[in-house]
Amino acid sequence: MADQTPGDDASPTPTGALGEPLTGQIPAAGPATGPVRKSARTPTVWSVPQRTLRARARRAMAGDGPPTVTFAMVRKESGLTAEVERSVLDLVLRTGEVMIATGAPVADTTAVMLRLAAAYGVTNCQVDITFISITASIDRDDDPVTKVRVINVRTSDYSRLTDVTQLVDEAGAGNLSLEAAHERMNVILTSPHPYRRSVVTVALGMMAAGVAVLLGGGLPVAAVAAATTMVIDRSLRFLRNRGLPYLFQQALGAGIATLVALLMLWGKPYLDISDQMLPPSLVVASGIVVLLAGLSLVGAAQDAISGFPLTAAARSYEVVLYTVGIVIGIGFVLDVGRRFGVPLSISDVTGVATALPLQIACGAVIAGAWSVASYTRMRTVPVVMGVGALASASYAVFLALGMGPAGSSFGAALVVGLLSALVQRSMRTPSMVIAVCGITPLLPGLAIYAAMFEFVDSGDVITGAVRLIAALSIGLALAAGVTLGEFIGTPLGRNADRWQRKVQARARGTRI
Repeated sequence: MADQTPGDDASPTPTGALGEPLTGQIPAAGPATGPVRKSARTPTVWSVPQRTLRARARRAMAGDGPPTVTFAMVRKESGLTAEVERSVLDLVLRTGEVMIATGAPVADTTAVMLRLAAAYGVTNCQVDITFISITASIDRDDDPVTKVRVINVRTSDYSRLTDVTQLVDEAGAGNLSLEAAHERMNVILTSPHPYRRSVVTVALGMMAAGVAVLLGGGLPVAAVAAATTMVIDRSLRFLRNRGLPYLFQQALGAGIATLVALLMLWGKPYLDISDQMLPPSLVVASGIVVLLAGLSLVGAAQDAISGFPLTAAARSYEVVLYTVGIVIGIGFVLDVGRRFGVPLSISDVTGVATALPLQIACGAVIAGAWSVASYTRMRTVPVVMGVGALASASYAVFLALGMGPAGSSFGAALVVGLLSALVQRSMRTPSMVIAVCGITPLLPGLAIYAAMFEFVDSGDVITGAVRLIAALSIGLALAAGVTLGEFIGTPLGRNADRWQRKVQARARGTRI
């Protein structure tokens, strides 16, 4: 055994992993080597209150109900055979085609189609409507059923629109079988119009006469405006049957009205005609209002507000395009007249009759005449005339309050939309029929003519553009007012069912 020198330890010096000596306090040897660590899951004095606070915070912030917006719902089987569902789908598509072709908004059409499908036991129907087609599908486990209809015709035929709406109401009440509904739809689509075509031409002439008097003209200018409009209607009908596109029809109609005004201006020195007796601008304005009345301005605005941007964009483009046709027709004829040295002039563009009772009477005549020209049933025409009179009176009141043309148009259209929604159930007539006819006296025909007059006569592009924008703002105000009025009036009249509320939910947006 080796001897130990003084100062040597009895045991070797501990070293690390690399052979370096370990310094500092060395733990005593024993079964527990190293410091004792507390487990992370071992409760401490502060851990329990912290977990309780976190749980309470989660409960306070977490939702306790179903999602606000539901989508990708579970399919519901109707229990019907595929043959019956195909028959229901065919009836639903035909109904939608009639409504879109006659100018009904997409939201109303979608709600009616879903309501009709549910009336015959199909609650899992999906509807997609574009500007030129309708697609409807029924989801089934064995064989999904999908059909498409292409919309080839667009017209103002409010009698068929009303009949189809009544068919859906009776089917929803359980008073019409599926076979009887198909037969009745065939009768609706093949039945003749309630009025002859010549009656429509006379009604359009009366409408133009009412517009001329409403804008401040007398009986002579009303007679000339009526005759001019009837000539326009017969000319456009002839060209329409020959396949002329609608854009050129609008341009030609506006050109005929402007040509009559130019002839009146040219013949003033020879016929001793004064502007007070026969203001030519009122003849043009009357014809423009008749041409504007057939455009789906209200339908385009309703589609945009109701959450159908694709169809709204297509309808808006159509309205703008056909309005441009009117502008082109006016501008071309005015430019030709200026080149031939015809002295151009225009009357006061404010264009309102001085007597309020006369304005109310003209509003009733204009609205009633357009409803007849759109084949509205005779039992509905007096109601439409009353709404048109109320629209003219409301416009005069708002104008007297200093709201301006656009604001007054919005207020009057709001009253019309509200009233049409309230009376639609008792009249068994779609609110759109009453509203569109009711705002006809307020269409900005004279404002459009005044804008084109500034472009051609003085070459003042800025003033003409300002007046054209003012005319556009009036049209948008009318559409927005009618849409808001119908939205407010539908719950008040208790006309909204679950299908209409489902479609209206699209207008709320996604951030809800």
